[in-house]
Amino acid sequence: MIAFDPKADLRHYLDAARKALLWKLEGLAEYDARRPLTPTGTNLLGLVKHVAGVEAGYFGETFDRPFPEALPWMDDDAAPNDDMWATADEPRDEIIALYRRVWAHSDATIEALDLDALGRVPWWPAERATVSLHRILVHVTAETNRHAGHADIVRELVDGSVGVRPDNSNLPSQDRSWWTEYRARLEETARLFRRD
Repeated sequence: MIAFDPKADLRHYLDAARKALLWKLEGLAEYDARRPLTPTGTNLLGLVKHVAGVEAGYFGETFDRPFPEALPWMDDDAAPNDDMWATADEPRDEIIALYRRVWAHSDATIEALDLDALGRVPWWPAERATVSLHRILVHVTAETNRHAGHADIVRELVDGSVGVRPDNSNLPSQDRSWWTEYRARLEETARLFRRD
């Protein structure tokens, strides 16, 4: 008989998303790690900084286990999007190290509490602010995966690197000319629907 461990399953998927997000920074120059590649400024290092702040709040303050370090970009009086980019005074290594400390703090909360343990998300509406650890694990896993997906696209725009893990591109094994032709075919099809 297979033993089920829901908490271990949830931790597995959260850890996979965390690792994928950090992997997208590997091998990049500082400029490319910080470069905004969308009209809203999405950049790889900013995604890591954002997720660190989000995770610190959900697994810290929500369960009355606050993360012990100040994260001023998450304060109510922080400028909009302060958590989505790294300032010149915030080295990449420090942001990654911060994320790993948040990760360890979150894991300690997850380990210490049962899945049905209740907490309160102060920034959510009162009618849904009371939550279980289970719900927060699902929520943070979904959010981390969402941002890992953003990182997939941003990294591909930076240097063409793709994949879910270093050992798995999760794409068909085709050469560059096949991908060029494939993209051209998609563009040709899309143009059939263009309205000028």
